[in-house]
Amino acid sequence: MTVGTRSVDAPRQDWRGRLRRRFRDRDAAIYGLLLLGALVWPATTIFATGGTFLVSQAADAGVWVLLAIGLNVVVGFAGLLDLGYAAFFAIGAYSYALFASDQLAASPAHHAIHLPFWLLLFLGTFIAAGAGALLGAPTLRLRGDYLAIVTLGFGEIVPRIFRNLPQWTGGINAIGNIDQPNLPLWLNGPWAGLPFALVHNLSFSFDPIAYYVLIVVLVATSVLLVNNLYRSRMGRAWMAIREDEVAASAMGINTVTTKLLAFAIGAAFSGFAGAYFGAKLSLVGPDNFEFVVSITVLVMVVLGGMGSIPGVMVGSLVVYAVLYKFLPDLPNQAVSFANAVGLGFLNDRAGDWAGLGDETQRLNFLLFGLILVLVMLLRPQGLVPSRVREQELTHEKDASAEVTV
Repeated sequence: MTVGTRSVDAPRQDWRGRLRRRFRDRDAAIYGLLLLGALVWPATTIFATGGTFLVSQAADAGVWVLLAIGLNVVVGFAGLLDLGYAAFFAIGAYSYALFASDQLAASPAHHAIHLPFWLLLFLGTFIAAGAGALLGAPTLRLRGDYLAIVTLGFGEIVPRIFRNLPQWTGGINAIGNIDQPNLPLWLNGPWAGLPFALVHNLSFSFDPIAYYVLIVVLVATSVLLVNNLYRSRMGRAWMAIREDEVAASAMGINTVTTKLLAFAIGAAFSGFAGAYFGAKLSLVGPDNFEFVVSITVLVMVVLGGMGSIPGVMVGSLVVYAVLYKFLPDLPNQAVSFANAVGLGFLNDRAGDWAGLGDETQRLNFLLFGLILVLVMLLRPQGLVPSRVREQELTHEKDASAEVTV
């Protein structure tokens, strides 16, 4: 039956067409796979290993995912090279630690403040965003290498400030005994490897499953927010500045304000991750926020695909798995493999040879560097690049081929 020229079945066909297009969309497929993996990970790993260690590691990986999503706003969307991103991570973590522990009682303030986690989660976010705005205001007129050097300096200054204020921050002794989050009501279920049960006044108390569920919720919320930003007028302004700042300014975009917002929003995500990190670890010290943290997050963004939200999520998970699972386990795996194939003598010390396990451990960062080099040679656009970046690289390759011919 038809009404005019439109079939009555048209809405049903349109719905099916949209569903088919959604399944064919690469980014939607990756989001679906990541969500499915997040849902089945706790029950699967607890059943396979009988413990929650892998669940705790996955929660730690979620912190790096949050950091990568935030830095992607700065580097991937706005095209600003930030080498001091760990500073905002430290600000968020210390903001939570100071107001959720007894540290202020031992400080010149002589009065401890214990605010709830859910309030401090947003407070740390806003403090980090304010720090990002303060850093960006005098420096964002700089470009390229000069901006990178300034952010690098900021990233080196902040951890040393926390290190050299022992009365306020504990210095090298760090801040410990940090309050744990609480929930008035919670529902356990198969996603946590447990039967259905309603729990009242749940305290996280170093419970890996509770922290895992929390980080999944935080990451999902962050993805929704960043996707909306990417599609907004502000997102288009960021991408215009990334492509050509002079042209963007000529089109009426206030480049200083737009870049300042990118810096502040990226810093906010870092502070968000820092507050969660401080609660989960319950120990915040300056050694957790060194320059290597900024570089690692930048590697995650570039390796995953700058400007691609699912790309940086995949990149952060891959780099975390390599750094904190594959490389640490490699020495023991090498020793076991040598014994299995009859080369057990390689595990014995002999002169300058420290044994296969120790020698493999010494090569960890060499292997990590080789992995990065190979990935960048084979996938210069990243593991899951944004469509714009992928088309740019394809166009550049085609143009160079034409010049060569």
